[in-house]
Amino acid sequence: MNAPAHVRLVDVSPRDGLQNEKRPVSTEVRIGLVRRLQDAGLRHIEAASFVSPRWVPQMADGAAVMQGVRRRPGVRFAALVPNLRGLDTALDAPRAAWPDDIVVFGSASESFSRKNINCSIAESIERFAPVVAAARAQGLRVRAAMSCAVGCPFEGEVAPEAVGRLARMLRDIGAQEVAVADTIGVGTPDRVRRALDAALAHYDTEDVSGHFHDTQGRALANTVASLDMGIRQFDTSVAGLGGCPYAPGATGNVATEAVAALLHDRGFTTGIDLARLMEAGQYIRNALREEVAPA
Repeated sequence: MNAPAHVRLVDVSPRDGLQNEKRPVSTEVRIGLVRRLQDAGLRHIEAASFVSPRWVPQMADGAAVMQGVRRRPGVRFAALVPNLRGLDTALDAPRAAWPDDIVVFGSASESFSRKNINCSIAESIERFAPVVAAARAQGLRVRAAMSCAVGCPFEGEVAPEAVGRLARMLRDIGAQEVAVADTIGVGTPDRVRRALDAALAHYDTEDVSGHFHDTQGRALANTVASLDMGIRQFDTSVAGLGGCPYAPGATGNVATEAVAALLHDRGFTTGIDLARLMEAGQYIRNALREEVAPA
């Protein structure tokens, strides 16, 4: 008999999940969340961001988080790195505290690119090119998130051709895998399939992942559509945390718990202990009530 197919889940809650909280979450809580995610069997965790604290103060403690987590063998840690200064900060630490993967981010929407990072898509690629080159020279793997690959809060529906152009540009500067992100959660299975097809014109199936928000309750349906196309990687966030501070209407990422349960029901393996994953979700929900709730 054939072995069950394995699906890789990248839990982004310590970074993407918490960046939109109104007040920063303590370093201790973020480290505690990462530990519990490892306990639950997650082997890919987006743990930190090395962006200017002026723009995203919730992520100002990225270096402290990376140095504070106790890594399990076989677990890969990713960090969002928007520029060379961020990469220098990420690598200004003992090698054991370096991220294994860096994440750069581009937008398939010109309007969102300008709102999010104050430059055009082409200019953003020029900025990311030296970051990608420097990271790969240090042996780090480069993931790229393609924001607004299905819809944009400013432009509406995004054409697959725009997704394809962005995927090609990211491939040309050396990004090794891409996430097709439905940033504001407006995707339908048909629209997601078209966006994925556009990315697959430039990347192999194993190097494309889905990143879905559940704004309109279709994230699991979009996950199933992606599975049917052979996609075996997904970005998810425990407890459904997340959102983008520069994308009006972007509510939480699809919950890791929901996606893992769906996958197990369909006979896929993930390496995740669902009971421990639920405990991790409850931990961060409790912590947010205690730390972030108004006094």
